Amino acid sequence: MPKFAANLSMQFNEVDFLDRFKAAAKAGYQGVEYLFPYAYAKDDLAAKLAENGLTQVLFNMPPGDWAKGERGLACLPDRVGEFQDSVGKAIDYAKALKCSRVHAMAGLKPKGVAEDKLRATYVANIRFAAAETAKAGLMLVIEPINFRDMPGFYLNYSKQAIDIIAEVAAPNLKLQYDIYHMQRMEGELANTIKANIGVIGHMQLADTPGRHEPGTGEINYPFLFKAIDEAGYDGWIGCEYVPAAGTEAGLGWFAPYRK
Repeated sequence: MPKFAANLSMQFNEVDFLDRFKAAAKAGYQGVEYLFPYAYAKDDLAAKLAENGLTQVLFNMPPGDWAKGERGLACLPDRVGEFQDSVGKAIDYAKALKCSRVHAMAGLKPKGVAEDKLRATYVANIRFAAAETAKAGLMLVIEPINFRDMPGFYLNYSKQAIDIIAEVAAPNLKLQYDIYHMQRMEGELANTIKANIGVIGHMQLADTPGRHEPGTGEINYPFLFKAIDEAGYDGWIGCEYVPAAGTEAGLGWFAPYRK
């Protein structure tokens, strides 16, 4: 049976962020993820996890200036030093929160930079991040994101990410397979998951269109959850969706999996 983690950046927005941990635990989640922890003290977040018996399963490395539209640093040739600093900051938080994996966002392709330079920068940065996270006993994940929601994002397809993972060849580097993004980019969900289960280190979900909860769109989630189980995936699936009409009202899909 899949293990589901609440995404506190998108779910339980009815309450303040630090109150979402309690709300997620009350709803039956045993794990949580969110975009970024850096606006909060490590000790405060760790206390919320402990108080509510929750596991921190994932967060992203610093993405640059999110408010100004930046979406990661890993492919940017002129930001290598900043990317390397961000790796250290993410590791520091991961240790405090006992989080076993972090995601390095690829970033938006800068105009006027040759494709081969972008790839070389991205591969070198991911190789650096994989080595540093390995020293800390952490998994590093990279995630393809659809270019309709995030125009210009460097990494868009599962094969593109898998090729990068093969090139870097670090044992702790894995694929973050977001079902929503990959349905929008390529479909063929069950077969792709089955074929690449050995390289998948984290999964996320949302239905499409709308990026709402399972059952609101075109993806046959009961079938897919069964296929994921049969493929042998035993990791977490982050619920990175925007509730269609309030978090609690949209948790009917979760009832069979609630702990």
